[in-house]
Amino acid sequence: QVQLVESGGGLVQAGGSLRLSCAASGSTFSIHRMAWYRQAPGKERELVATIGSGGNTYYVGSAEGRFTISRDNAKNTLVLELTNPKPEDTGVDYCAGGNDNRMDYWGKETRVTVSS
Repeated sequence: QVQLVESGGGLVQAGGSLRLSCAASGSTFSIHRMAWYRQAPGKERELVATIGSGGNTYYVGSAEGRFTISRDNAKNTLVLELTNPKPEDTGVDYCAGGNDNRMDYWGKETRVTVSS
C-alpha cells in the first residue's frame, strides 16, 4: 500500500505563485508515474500534469508553460509549482500515483483558491 499526503494549498492571488507538495510513504517502489489532478467547482476531476519515474513530464492544456511538475524519488516527494495562477485554477487538487495505465493511489486533497 501507498499513502499520499498533499500540502501547500491555500489562497493565492492571480499572477502569484504557489507550491503544492505530496509526500509518499509505504510501498513507493510500486509507483512509476505520479500526477496531479484538479476538480474545479461543479466539474469533474481532470488531469493537470504527470511525471514518470525517469522524469518525463506531460501537461494538459493551460498548465503547459505555467505549471511545473517535479519529483524527488529519493525523498518520495512530488511537487507542483503553480506560476501565474488564474482564477480558473481554483479547485481541489489531488496527488496520485500508479503506472502508465492507471492511478492506483490517491491523496485526500489540498484546496487551491486563486483570487482575481
